[in-house]
Amino acid sequence: MKSEVKIAGVTFKNPVMTASGTFGSGMEYSEFVDLNKLGAVVTKGVANVPWQGNPTPRVAETYGGMLNAIGLQNPGIDVFLERDIPFLQQYDTRIIVNVCGKTVEDYLEVVERCGDEKIDMLEINVSCPNVKEGAIAFGQKKEALYDITQAVKKKAKQPVIMKLSPNVTDIGEMAKAAEAGGADCISLINTLTGMKIDVERRRFVLANQTGGLSGPAIRPVAVRMVYQAAHAVKIPVIGMGGIMTAADALEFILAGASAVAVGAANFINPYATEEIVRGIEEYMERHHIDDITELIGAVS
Repeated sequence: MKSEVKIAGVTFKNPVMTASGTFGSGMEYSEFVDLNKLGAVVTKGVANVPWQGNPTPRVAETYGGMLNAIGLQNPGIDVFLERDIPFLQQYDTRIIVNVCGKTVEDYLEVVERCGDEKIDMLEINVSCPNVKEGAIAFGQKKEALYDITQAVKKKAKQPVIMKLSPNVTDIGEMAKAAEAGGADCISLINTLTGMKIDVERRRFVLANQTGGLSGPAIRPVAVRMVYQAAHAVKIPVIGMGGIMTAADALEFILAGASAVAVGAANFINPYATEEIVRGIEEYMERHHIDDITELIGAVS
């Protein structure tokens, strides 16, 4: 039984990875999860300089999910390369670095700094709904997405994943723009823009007013968008959005995803990723599937 997948020339032992922003760089979770058993760890977004993120409160529970307006708080590329990458290199798992920025130049600086590091892929986050400058515009305008993808590809030494926003009219058109710009892969969906109001206090619950909605409430939307994107492009797709169980992950794979990323589930159950790896293997045994690739896009 073979559960490895290949994406843009990179082989993953299984199709399960972490979703950026929900797992740090694995340090905290390594007490609960054997990182060696994961296909990849996708790091929290890293910028060219430290970001403080948004004011608090910036997390709120919702029915079937959560809202966050963290604003991509991170220590910057210097600390990241000195601390996080050496930590991850201790493990037998692929390393995917999520890159964030406010201008094209910000992104390119991080991409270049990562060039000579032992990093397997770069995921370019042009779709965070909680950053007021730049990023969301790149993710919502196909011309801007094409331009930044092309610019990143010219500088990147690793294969490039473009992380797409669901907050668009036509996800297929955005997927095509990333492909045309030279992306090796796309990942989706990032969070949906949402809002919560405290009716007793008549105030916004989040200081940012809006936040990114994640968790099982968004999964049907995510599955639909992954299906549409996978049928719009020839490059591989990494699916995410509300994956809590192996069955959830398999929905995305059957819809056309070559791999999946587990996000909000990590906050509820730190063992989620390992359990999903095992669950997919059990499904394959039960259904006599010899190779996981038989399941990619196999829905009818």
